Amino acid sequence: MTSPLADFRAGLVAVFPTVVAVIPFALILGQQATAKGLTPAEMLAMSSIVFAGSSQLIAVGLWSAPTPIAALALMALLVNLRHVLMGASLSGKIAHFGRLRYLAAFLLTDEAWALSERRAVDQPISRTFYFTVALTLFIFWQVSSVLGTLFGAYLEHPEALGLDFAFPAIFIALALGFWKSARRTGPVLAASAAVAVIVHATVPGAWYVIAGALAGITAAVLTAPRQAPDTAGETTP
Repeated sequence: MTSPLADFRAGLVAVFPTVVAVIPFALILGQQATAKGLTPAEMLAMSSIVFAGSSQLIAVGLWSAPTPIAALALMALLVNLRHVLMGASLSGKIAHFGRLRYLAAFLLTDEAWALSERRAVDQPISRTFYFTVALTLFIFWQVSSVLGTLFGAYLEHPEALGLDFAFPAIFIALALGFWKSARRTGPVLAASAAVAVIVHATVPGAWYVIAGALAGITAAVLTAPRQAPDTAGETTP
């Protein structure tokens, strides 16, 4: 067992590279929100209540007057369905959180999930580690998205600086942290990527997220090493 202080430090070290990528992503969100007429207070409210970068970016893109509430709600549901899979993956590993599991679920993001799963490979996920990671991401997301609304005019073309790719890049790096071998991990990544790309190109909406996840799960099950049945104690008639 590690001490809370050690877990706090480990959480900060683990989350720091992700925060570096999250900041420009949140700034872009704030800049786009300003272009649609949202105020800093409204941006803060959205980021605090929803706290889901991908669905927030899509929502801002669809924002208009009058607001298409039904379309926004459906879009957010589809994009965030992956949280069901992430939550199921973490449920047994944070069962000792008690009632704090509900707060952990609210703060769950792709990055918090990936860093926690990576932590679970070596040792149990402590409350201190998880909430250090999750709350750090939460705080920086709120601050950066509001700053984006205030100084968005200076980020007219963020793609020219490559800032729009910062978030995908860091998550690719996090995913590669789970690499075990070409035989075990390769088929999972290949299946997820191939199916996600195909579905994205042929099916409208965010179904490619769920399709890619299910393809990866299927590949993991099919390629998992098979254990020989335990015949200890059996006697030959």
